[in-house]
Amino acid sequence: DTVMGLRACGGETEAALAAAEDEIYRLDEALSRTREDSAVSRLNSAAGGTPADVGEELRDLIARALDFSAATDGAFDITLAPVSSAWGFTEDTYRVPEDAELALLLPCVGAEHVHLEEGTAVSLDQGTRIDLGAIAKGYASDRMAAIYQEHGITHGIVDLGGNTWVCGGNLEGEPWQIGIQDPARSAGALAGILEASDAFAVTSGGYQRYFEENGQTSHHIIDPRTGYPAENGLISVTIISADGTLADALSTSLFIMGPEEASSFWKKHRDTFDAIMMKDDGTVMVTAGLADHCSVTTGGNVEVIQE
Repeated sequence: DTVMGLRACGGETEAALAAAEDEIYRLDEALSRTREDSAVSRLNSAAGGTPADVGEELRDLIARALDFSAATDGAFDITLAPVSSAWGFTEDTYRVPEDAELALLLPCVGAEHVHLEEGTAVSLDQGTRIDLGAIAKGYASDRMAAIYQEHGITHGIVDLGGNTWVCGGNLEGEPWQIGIQDPARSAGALAGILEASDAFAVTSGGYQRYFEENGQTSHHIIDPRTGYPAENGLISVTIISADGTLADALSTSLFIMGPEEASSFWKKHRDTFDAIMMKDDGTVMVTAGLADHCSVTTGGNVEVIQE
Protein backbone atom coordinates (compact mmCIF):
# COMPACT_ATOMS: atom_id res chain seq x y z
CA ASP A 1 0.00 0.00 0.00
CA THR A 2 2.88 2.38 -0.67
CA VAL A 3 3.26 4.56 -3.76
CA MET A 4 6.82 4.26 -5.05
CA GLY A 5 8.53 6.29 -7.76
CA LEU A 6 11.71 5.55 -9.69
CA ARG A 7 13.56 8.01 -11.92
CA ALA A 8 16.85 7.38 -13.71
CA CYS A 9 19.08 9.02 -16.30
CA GLY A 10 22.36 7.93 -17.87
CA GLY A 11 23.60 4.41 -18.33
CA GLU A 12 21.25 1.49 -19.03
CA THR A 13 18.15 3.42 -17.97
CA GLU A 14 15.33 1.10 -19.05
CA ALA A 15 17.11 -2.02 -17.79
CA ALA A 16 17.83 -0.35 -14.44
CA LEU A 17 14.22 0.72 -13.93
CA ALA A 18 12.88 -2.71 -14.89
CA ALA A 19 15.31 -4.50 -12.58
CA ALA A 20 14.53 -2.10 -9.73
CA GLU A 21 10.78 -2.65 -10.10
CA ASP A 22 11.23 -6.43 -10.15
CA GLU A 23 13.37 -6.20 -7.02
CA ILE A 24 10.71 -4.22 -5.15
CA TYR A 25 8.11 -6.90 -5.85
CA ARG A 26 10.55 -9.64 -4.87
CA LEU A 27 11.31 -7.98 -1.57
CA ASP A 28 7.63 -7.43 -0.85
CA GLU A 29 6.99 -11.14 -1.36
CA ALA A 30 9.84 -12.02 1.01
CA LEU A 31 9.57 -9.39 3.75
CA SER A 32 5.91 -8.39 4.09
CA ARG A 33 4.24 -9.64 7.28
CA THR A 34 0.80 -9.34 5.71
CA ARG A 35 1.57 -11.81 2.90
CA GLU A 36 0.84 -15.35 4.07
CA ASP A 37 3.48 -16.83 1.75
CA SER A 38 6.34 -14.52 2.77
CA ALA A 39 9.42 -15.76 4.61
CA VAL A 40 8.55 -13.44 7.50
CA SER A 41 5.06 -14.95 7.79
CA ARG A 42 6.47 -18.45 7.74
CA LEU A 43 8.82 -17.54 10.59
CA ASN A 44 5.97 -15.96 12.56
CA SER A 45 3.86 -19.08 12.04
CA ALA A 46 6.52 -21.47 13.34
CA ALA A 47 5.80 -22.91 16.78
CA GLY A 48 7.47 -21.01 19.59
CA GLY A 49 11.14 -21.89 19.78
CA THR A 50 11.10 -23.96 16.59
CA PRO A 51 13.87 -22.87 14.19
CA ALA A 52 12.70 -21.85 10.71
CA ASP A 53 15.02 -21.63 7.72
CA VAL A 54 14.50 -18.07 6.45
CA GLY A 55 17.34 -17.91 3.92
CA GLU A 56 20.54 -15.92 4.04
CA GLU A 57 19.08 -12.54 3.05
CA LEU A 58 16.35 -12.43 5.70
CA ARG A 59 18.57 -13.88 8.41
CA ASP A 60 21.18 -11.19 7.71
CA LEU A 61 18.51 -8.47 7.83
CA ILE A 62 17.16 -9.79 11.13
CA ALA A 63 20.72 -9.92 12.50
CA ARG A 64 21.21 -6.29 11.53
CA ALA A 65 17.89 -5.35 13.12
CA LEU A 66 19.05 -6.94 16.37
CA ASP A 67 22.26 -4.89 16.17
CA PHE A 68 20.19 -1.71 15.79
CA SER A 69 18.09 -2.74 18.78
CA ALA A 70 21.22 -3.15 20.90
CA ALA A 71 22.73 0.15 19.71
CA THR A 72 19.54 2.09 20.51
CA ASP A 73 18.89 0.42 23.89
CA GLY A 74 15.72 -1.15 22.49
CA ALA A 75 14.18 1.93 20.86
CA PHE A 76 14.36 0.01 17.59
CA ASP A 77 12.44 -3.25 17.89
CA ILE A 78 11.14 -5.63 15.22
CA THR A 79 9.11 -7.68 17.74
CA LEU A 80 6.32 -5.10 18.11
CA ALA A 81 4.12 -6.94 15.61
CA PRO A 82 1.48 -8.15 18.12
CA VAL A 83 1.30 -4.73 19.76
CA SER A 84 0.92 -2.96 16.41
CA SER A 85 -1.87 -5.39 15.54
CA ALA A 86 -3.56 -4.68 18.86
CA TRP A 87 -3.76 -1.02 17.83
CA GLY A 88 -5.07 -2.10 14.41
CA PHE A 89 -2.28 -0.47 12.41
CA THR A 90 -1.34 -3.62 10.52
CA GLU A 91 -4.91 -4.51 9.57
CA ASP A 92 -6.28 -0.92 9.28
CA THR A 93 -8.88 -1.71 11.97
CA TYR A 94 -7.90 1.04 14.37
CA ARG A 95 -8.69 0.80 18.07
CA VAL A 96 -7.21 1.75 21.45
CA PRO A 97 -6.35 -1.49 23.28
CA GLU A 98 -7.01 -1.96 26.99
CA ASP A 99 -4.06 -1.69 29.37
CA ALA A 100 -4.60 -5.33 30.35
CA GLU A 101 -4.29 -6.45 26.72
CA LEU A 102 -0.99 -4.62 26.27
CA ALA A 103 0.26 -6.02 29.58
CA LEU A 104 -0.15 -9.53 28.16
CA LEU A 105 1.66 -8.65 24.91
CA LEU A 106 4.63 -6.63 26.18
CA PRO A 107 6.44 -9.59 27.80
CA CYS A 108 6.82 -11.03 24.28
CA VAL A 109 8.43 -7.80 22.98
CA GLY A 110 12.19 -7.44 22.88
CA ALA A 111 15.23 -8.50 20.89
CA GLU A 112 16.01 -11.19 23.46
CA HIS A 113 13.07 -13.20 22.07
CA VAL A 114 14.68 -13.54 18.63
CA HIS A 115 17.36 -16.19 18.23
CA LEU A 116 19.80 -16.61 15.35
CA GLU A 117 20.29 -20.35 14.96
CA GLU A 118 22.85 -22.33 12.96
CA GLY A 119 23.05 -21.73 9.22
CA THR A 120 20.17 -19.59 7.96
CA ALA A 121 17.66 -20.50 10.66
CA VAL A 122 15.92 -18.17 13.12
CA SER A 123 13.60 -18.97 16.02
CA LEU A 124 11.15 -16.87 18.02
CA ASP A 125 10.01 -17.39 21.59
CA GLN A 126 6.38 -18.30 22.22
CA GLY A 127 4.10 -15.33 21.50
CA THR A 128 6.78 -13.29 19.71
CA ARG A 129 6.19 -12.10 16.15
CA ILE A 130 8.36 -9.84 14.00
CA ASP A 131 7.53 -7.03 11.60
CA LEU A 132 10.27 -5.50 9.43
CA GLY A 133 8.20 -2.47 8.46
CA ALA A 134 10.65 -0.07 10.17
CA ILE A 135 13.63 -1.36 8.21
CA ALA A 136 12.40 -3.08 5.01
CA LYS A 137 12.02 0.03 2.86
CA GLY A 138 15.47 1.19 3.89
CA TYR A 139 16.89 -2.16 2.85
CA ALA A 140 14.94 -1.92 -0.41
CA SER A 141 16.42 1.51 -1.09
CA ASP A 142 19.90 0.07 -0.58
CA ARG A 143 19.05 -2.58 -3.15
CA MET A 144 17.82 0.12 -5.56
CA ALA A 145 21.12 1.95 -5.19
CA ALA A 146 23.04 -1.23 -5.97
CA ILE A 147 20.95 -1.88 -9.09
CA TYR A 148 21.38 1.68 -10.34
CA GLN A 149 25.12 1.42 -9.86
CA GLU A 150 25.26 -1.93 -11.66
CA HIS A 151 23.57 -0.30 -14.68
CA GLY A 152 25.72 2.83 -14.69
CA ILE A 153 22.95 5.29 -13.73
CA THR A 154 24.45 8.73 -13.13
CA HIS A 155 21.38 10.75 -12.04
CA GLY A 156 18.19 9.58 -10.39
CA ILE A 157 15.71 9.52 -7.54
CA VAL A 158 14.17 6.55 -5.77
CA ASP A 159 11.16 7.46 -3.61
CA LEU A 160 9.81 4.56 -1.55
CA GLY A 161 7.09 6.29 0.41
CA GLY A 162 9.12 8.53 2.72
CA ASN A 163 12.40 6.76 1.99
CA THR A 164 14.32 8.73 -0.61
CA TRP A 165 17.62 7.98 -2.29
CA VAL A 166 19.21 10.50 -4.64
CA CYS A 167 21.74 9.24 -7.18
CA GLY A 168 24.47 11.72 -8.09
CA GLY A 169 23.32 15.28 -8.58
CA ASN A 170 20.52 16.68 -10.76
CA LEU A 171 20.82 17.22 -14.51
CA GLU A 172 22.16 20.74 -13.92
CA GLY A 173 25.07 19.37 -11.91
CA GLU A 174 23.71 20.67 -8.60
CA PRO A 175 22.68 18.67 -5.53
CA TRP A 176 19.11 17.35 -5.51
CA GLN A 177 16.64 19.30 -3.37
CA ILE A 178 14.57 17.14 -1.02
CA GLY A 179 11.51 18.66 0.65
CA ILE A 180 10.91 17.88 4.34
CA GLN A 181 7.19 17.90 5.16
CA ASP A 182 5.89 20.10 7.98
CA PRO A 183 3.43 18.02 10.05
CA ALA A 184 2.16 21.14 11.82
CA ARG A 185 0.81 22.69 8.64
CA SER A 186 -1.41 21.64 5.75
CA ALA A 187 -0.46 18.73 3.50
CA GLY A 188 2.32 19.68 1.12
CA ALA A 189 3.73 22.43 3.34
CA LEU A 190 7.48 22.11 3.84
CA ALA A 191 9.47 22.49 7.03
CA GLY A 192 12.69 22.72 5.10
CA ILE A 193 14.62 21.87 1.96
CA LEU A 194 17.64 19.61 2.07
CA GLU A 195 20.38 19.60 -0.57
CA ALA A 196 21.93 16.16 -1.09
CA SER A 197 23.82 13.98 -3.56
CA ASP A 198 24.34 10.21 -3.37
CA ALA A 199 22.51 10.01 -0.05
CA PHE A 200 19.50 8.44 1.61
CA ALA A 201 16.93 10.60 3.39
CA VAL A 202 14.30 8.81 5.49
CA THR A 203 11.50 10.52 7.42
CA SER A 204 9.36 9.13 10.24
CA GLY A 205 6.51 11.03 11.85
CA GLY A 206 3.30 10.51 13.75
CA TYR A 207 1.39 12.39 11.06
CA GLN A 208 1.86 9.63 8.47
CA ARG A 209 -0.48 6.96 9.92
CA TYR A 210 -2.85 7.76 12.76
CA PHE A 211 -6.44 7.65 13.92
CA GLU A 212 -8.64 9.58 16.32
CA GLU A 213 -10.87 8.03 18.98
CA ASN A 214 -12.72 9.85 21.77
CA GLY A 215 -10.80 13.03 21.00
CA GLN A 216 -7.42 11.31 21.28
CA THR A 217 -5.00 10.99 18.35
CA SER A 218 -2.91 7.81 18.19
CA HIS A 219 -0.11 7.31 15.65
CA HIS A 220 1.64 4.17 14.42
CA ILE A 221 5.12 4.66 15.93
CA ILE A 222 4.92 2.53 19.06
CA ASP A 223 7.34 2.88 21.98
CA PRO A 224 8.49 -0.68 22.78
CA ARG A 225 8.87 0.24 26.44
CA THR A 226 5.22 1.19 26.92
CA GLY A 227 3.23 -0.34 24.07
CA TYR A 228 1.74 3.10 23.39
CA PRO A 229 2.45 5.60 20.58
CA ALA A 230 5.66 7.50 21.36
CA GLU A 231 5.03 10.94 22.85
CA ASN A 232 8.49 12.25 23.61
CA GLY A 233 8.44 15.76 22.14
CA LEU A 234 9.19 15.04 18.47
CA ILE A 235 6.71 15.13 15.60
CA SER A 236 9.10 14.32 12.74
CA VAL A 237 12.60 12.88 12.31
CA THR A 238 14.56 12.79 9.05
CA ILE A 239 17.81 10.83 8.88
CA ILE A 240 20.41 11.45 6.16
CA SER A 241 23.04 8.77 5.62
CA ALA A 242 25.03 6.84 3.06
CA ASP A 243 23.29 3.71 4.42
CA GLY A 244 19.58 3.38 3.61
CA THR A 245 18.90 0.54 6.03
CA LEU A 246 20.50 2.44 8.90
CA ALA A 247 18.63 5.63 8.00
CA ASP A 248 15.29 3.79 8.07
CA ALA A 249 15.97 2.18 11.44
CA LEU A 250 17.24 5.38 13.05
CA SER A 251 14.38 7.59 11.86
CA THR A 252 12.03 5.47 13.97
CA SER A 253 14.46 5.04 16.85
CA LEU A 254 15.25 8.72 17.32
CA PHE A 255 11.56 9.60 17.10
CA ILE A 256 10.95 7.25 20.03
CA MET A 257 13.98 8.54 21.96
CA GLY A 258 12.87 12.18 22.02
CA PRO A 259 15.00 15.32 21.49
CA GLU A 260 17.59 15.01 24.26
CA GLU A 261 18.33 11.30 23.92
CA ALA A 262 18.32 11.57 20.11
CA SER A 263 20.82 14.44 20.23
CA SER A 264 23.13 12.46 22.49
CA PHE A 265 22.85 9.45 20.22
CA TRP A 266 23.88 11.54 17.20
CA LYS A 267 26.92 12.90 19.05
CA LYS A 268 28.10 9.32 19.63
CA HIS A 269 27.43 8.19 16.05
CA ARG A 270 27.85 11.41 14.06
CA ASP A 271 30.16 9.76 11.54
CA THR A 272 27.32 7.56 10.26
CA PHE A 273 24.34 9.93 9.90
CA ASP A 274 22.89 13.41 10.24
CA ALA A 275 19.38 14.39 11.27
CA ILE A 276 16.63 16.98 11.04
CA MET A 277 14.19 16.75 13.96
CA MET A 278 11.02 18.76 14.49
CA LYS A 279 9.84 19.29 18.06
CA ASP A 280 6.20 19.69 19.03
CA ASP A 281 6.86 23.33 20.00
CA GLY A 282 7.87 24.18 16.42
CA THR A 283 11.63 24.13 16.95
CA VAL A 284 13.63 22.49 14.16
CA MET A 285 16.78 20.71 15.31
CA VAL A 286 19.52 20.26 12.70
CA THR A 287 22.76 18.38 13.31
CA ALA A 288 25.93 20.32 12.59
CA GLY A 289 26.78 18.29 9.50
CA LEU A 290 23.64 19.58 7.75
CA ALA A 291 23.74 23.19 8.85
CA ASP A 292 25.03 24.39 5.47
CA HIS A 293 22.86 22.03 3.41
CA CYS A 294 19.39 22.57 4.87
CA SER A 295 17.17 25.65 4.69
CA VAL A 296 14.34 25.75 7.24
CA THR A 297 11.09 27.30 6.01
CA THR A 298 8.81 27.10 9.06
CA GLY A 299 9.74 30.45 10.50
CA GLY A 300 10.21 28.84 13.90
CA ASN A 301 13.31 28.46 16.03
CA VAL A 302 16.27 26.55 14.58
CA GLU A 303 18.62 24.72 16.90
CA VAL A 304 21.93 23.43 15.52
CA ILE A 305 23.14 20.38 17.42
CA GLN A 306 26.88 20.75 17.82
CA GLU A 307 29.40 17.97 18.27
